[in-house]
Amino acid sequence: MSVAAPGQHAQWLLLDIAQAPQAVQTLRRGFAGVHSLRLFDGTEFQPVSEQGPWLIDLRDTPALSALCHADPLTWQGLLLGSEASAQVLREHLQRMLTVSVGLNHRALLNFYNRQTASYFFDACDARQLSCWLGPIGWLRWFGGTWADLAGGSQGWQQLRNPGLAVEPLRIEQSLTRRQRERLYRCLLDQHVWRWSQATGNDYRLMSSFQEQGLELGFSEQTLLDDWLWLRLQHPRAELTPLPQGLSPRERLELMRRRWLNDPT
Repeated sequence: MSVAAPGQHAQWLLLDIAQAPQAVQTLRRGFAGVHSLRLFDGTEFQPVSEQGPWLIDLRDTPALSALCHADPLTWQGLLLGSEASAQVLREHLQRMLTVSVGLNHRALLNFYNRQTASYFFDACDARQLSCWLGPIGWLRWFGGTWADLAGGSQGWQQLRNPGLAVEPLRIEQSLTRRQRERLYRCLLDQHVWRWSQATGNDYRLMSSFQEQGLELGFSEQTLLDDWLWLRLQHPRAELTPLPQGLSPRERLELMRRRWLNDPT
C-alpha cells in the first residue's frame, strides 16, 4: 500500500519495533549507518529494550524518510518533527513512557503504537497536548481506532503542538479521567478486534456482544471471554431478566443453562 502523507518531512521516526519486524530487517540490511536510539535504554524497561521502540534519525537520510511515508504499514510508529537535540527529545519521550493511574498505580504508556496514539491524543485538549508534546512540533502516524483497522479505513493522523505556556511534563504524569477512559476503550476495542480475527466474525457484531456482556457485569476478562464464547454459540437467544443477588459468574451460568435448554 502506497500512501503520500501531507505536511513537512519528518525528522525522526519512533518505530514500534513489536509491530515492524520487516522494517527492522530493512534497517539492518540497507540503512545500517543510520543513527538510532533504543527508547527503553536507561529506563526501568531496559531489560526488554529489544522489544521497545527505536528513535531513528531521518534528518540525513531522505531515502529512509520517503520509505516511511510511502509504506506506513511496514514502518509503523510515529513520525516526528522537532528542532530539539537528540538528547532532549529522547529524554522527553522517555518521560512519556511511565504514567500514574489513580493514586497507587503506574503503567507503561505505549503511545508509540498507532492504535494507542489514536485514542490517547484524542483525549488531550490544547494545554495537555502542549505539555505532552513538549519539544515535539508535530506528530504524524498512519492508523486509527481498532474499528478503523477492522473496517479498512485507517488514514494519516496528524497533531500539531499548540505551543501554550504550560508546566513541563512531570515524572510519572497523572492521566486525566478522559485519558483513562479513552485508553480503557482502546483495550476493549482491541479485545473485540482479536475475537473478530480469531473467530472470523464481523467486528461490529463482536462489539455489540461485548457491550452486552459489560452491561451484564462481565467485566473481568476471563468472564467476558466466557460470555463471548457463549453468545457466539447462541447469537439469537433472548436476554431475559435474571434474579437479583447473583454474582456475575452465577448470572453467566444461569444464562448458559437457560440457553442450553432453549437453544434459540
